[in-house]
Amino acid sequence: MTFTGTFTALITPFNTDGSVDYSALRAFVQWQIANGVNGLVPVGTTGESPTLEFHEHIKVITTTVEAASGKAAIIAGTGANSTSEAIGLTRAVLQSGVDATLQVTPYYNKPNAEGLFRHFAAVADLGLPVVLYNVPGRAAKEIPLDVVVRLASYPNIAAIKEAGGSVDRVNAIKDACELPVLSGDDSLTLPMISVGASGVISVASNVIPKEMSALVRLALANNLADARELHRTYYPLFRDLFIDTNPIPVKTALALMGRINPVFRLPLCEPSDKVRDQISHTLHSLNLM
Repeated sequence: MTFTGTFTALITPFNTDGSVDYSALRAFVQWQIANGVNGLVPVGTTGESPTLEFHEHIKVITTTVEAASGKAAIIAGTGANSTSEAIGLTRAVLQSGVDATLQVTPYYNKPNAEGLFRHFAAVADLGLPVVLYNVPGRAAKEIPLDVVVRLASYPNIAAIKEAGGSVDRVNAIKDACELPVLSGDDSLTLPMISVGASGVISVASNVIPKEMSALVRLALANNLADARELHRTYYPLFRDLFIDTNPIPVKTALALMGRINPVFRLPLCEPSDKVRDQISHTLHSLNLM
């Protein structure tokens, strides 16, 4: 597969009793594809991976594959801070039809450079293309540039998602190797593409799949003027989807739009009235309600 375009970091919808709403997930996947996204990323951070049981984790991925029916690339979130767990999750979806796997930097245990290399290499050895996921704000550890460069030449390491808030980091990666870079920050998608990123793994495209896909297509075509207009229009949404812990705002927005139930799993919970009202105001202002 090519790691180019808009890939939605899928939310996981829940029923009112807290169980996974697989029917809503199928409908949501089909809506995303109908609105032009290039790919889907089930069970990442936005999909509430920390609170899904193993069997749910796998079923969300396989349900996404089935609902997509080959019409979009699937990058399965199978990362963990235990290498054996990441291998186990990845092995469980090897034959499911996914196109690649998203592997987050091991969080909390803060491995050194050699440990990071061995972790990602061990998952890549299973045979699926691996998208590295650099997110120091959650993992408390950045993947050092020299480790990225070393991994870029390792078999099955296919791309990197950059969610560290730095456009210069994209410059550094593209200067040092040929690994494709996907933005992990909606508000930085346009500037990251302008310096060499090939797309985005997007939270906002849960809400605006058509518009986010258009922004990325324009940016990749070097039509920066029109891309900038879309960026400016939807910047308030990019901003407000992170005024509380992701995915609380995006699921709140989708609930206000009538697409899912406003249900979370502890330790995540509903936002304050102030946050909900701000999200509602932004959705109304953009005619998304």
